[in-house]
Amino acid sequence: MKTLRILLVSLSGLVFGQNIQSIQLFNPQTNDETPVINFSQQLVLSFDDLTNSSEIYRYTIKHYNRNWEDDNLFFTEIANGSLNGLLDKFQYSFNTLQSYTHYTLTFPNEKMQPKISGNFELIVYKDSAEKPLFKRRFYIVEEAAALALNISRYADARNPNANQRVEVKAVSKSGDLTSNVNSMSLNVMQNNNPNVTISNLKATTTMGNQLLFQQMNLVFPGNNEFYYFDNKNMNMAADMVRATELKDGVNNTYLHPVWAFPLNYQYQPDVNGAWYYRRNDLGNERNAEREADYSWVHFSLDSDPVDQEIYVLGGFNNFKPSKENQMQYDATEKKYIAKIYLKQGFYNYILATRQGNGPLNFGEINGNFWQTENLYQAFLYYTPFGRNYDGLMGYGEFRTPVR
Repeated sequence: MKTLRILLVSLSGLVFGQNIQSIQLFNPQTNDETPVINFSQQLVLSFDDLTNSSEIYRYTIKHYNRNWEDDNLFFTEIANGSLNGLLDKFQYSFNTLQSYTHYTLTFPNEKMQPKISGNFELIVYKDSAEKPLFKRRFYIVEEAAALALNISRYADARNPNANQRVEVKAVSKSGDLTSNVNSMSLNVMQNNNPNVTISNLKATTTMGNQLLFQQMNLVFPGNNEFYYFDNKNMNMAADMVRATELKDGVNNTYLHPVWAFPLNYQYQPDVNGAWYYRRNDLGNERNAEREADYSWVHFSLDSDPVDQEIYVLGGFNNFKPSKENQMQYDATEKKYIAKIYLKQGFYNYILATRQGNGPLNFGEINGNFWQTENLYQAFLYYTPFGRNYDGLMGYGEFRTPVR
């Protein structure tokens, strides 16, 4: 068993470059990975250390402007409490092939409390915040304005069935919004994906306590519903899993090849790129925090070779392309494949393409359709009178299907 453990740790370290896995910044108020809270709410951070040690990690926070650029604020300007907090709440894995230590943090807490709104990063490190183990974005909203979103089909002559138009109305909860309207702007993001964001929009109409954002170019590709798989039970094949195997003491999950290049939209319920750790053994639901195991998940796409890169992306890897989630072409099998080491559960994912150093395309493989149900998130920023930072005045979401 000791030899096996060393093998597993070395494998994960070789592939990922570090042993920190399964990072999740969870909002218990909304039961999802949308890291937006008001001053009375908290987020839950969790992650696994595959070395199965009992390291004491530290964390701090940093504030950014509305475009996620460094605003050079001191810690004392953005928060009360200690500059550095200890991440010392952990438990060891139980009844798993892959040994790990599971860490959790509830934030804000009595040791560190942000005192202004806006864009933040939670930074976790061991020795120095300048050498972070990882960083995750989150938002604190003042709720001074309520934001309502409307999504409609966008009739583009070139792509009449592909795009969705977003309109946003901001309504003040107290007072006149127009008094500081010159400092206000709107950012809109799709599916918690920072790669798909339209930023710095100014109101098209101002009416006392209301602002309207009705730009004709506030348009997003509709994409398609996310692919998914569920390997909460790794002893059987189900829910897009073609086969399972225990090989050399390591779990393997083989997925069905995904359906690609569809001609028509087909409704398929999804969770807009989110993911949830679960383990269920013959109807017995386990505590996924410390009892969910790890598996090599084998992704595949039936395709001829193409002259661009293909990545397996989702909320679980922050929609960030890397060598670890890039698909490679197997000429013998005539398909693209990728193998990613993941904690078992339910996952949404998408196959994104990229040409050279160009932008990611999230709709080329699984299609673009105006009917797709996406999560749209609107952030209304402003600069408070006499202050030197961008605050987040209001936040709104749209999750229902387009009609």
